[in-house]
Amino acid sequence: GYACDLAVRIDGKSYFVTGTNIDAHGDAHAKDGFCSTIRQAKVAGEIIDDKFVVTYFELLPEKTK
Repeated sequence: GYACDLAVRIDGKSYFVTGTNIDAHGDAHAKDGFCSTIRQAKVAGEIIDDKFVVTYFELLPEKTK
């Protein structure tokens, strides 16, 4: 299988996420999973040592076309 890392993009810069697990938010390998698509989420946390340390993470519903 593929290794997928959860990352967030803030102001055009990407940060790997710590404090939550990619599999805590549904099947990462599903059609709408994190490995297959970019999803929007509400996040809160802080950037420490170039990683985004999550204190709040809510995956937003996928927009249907």
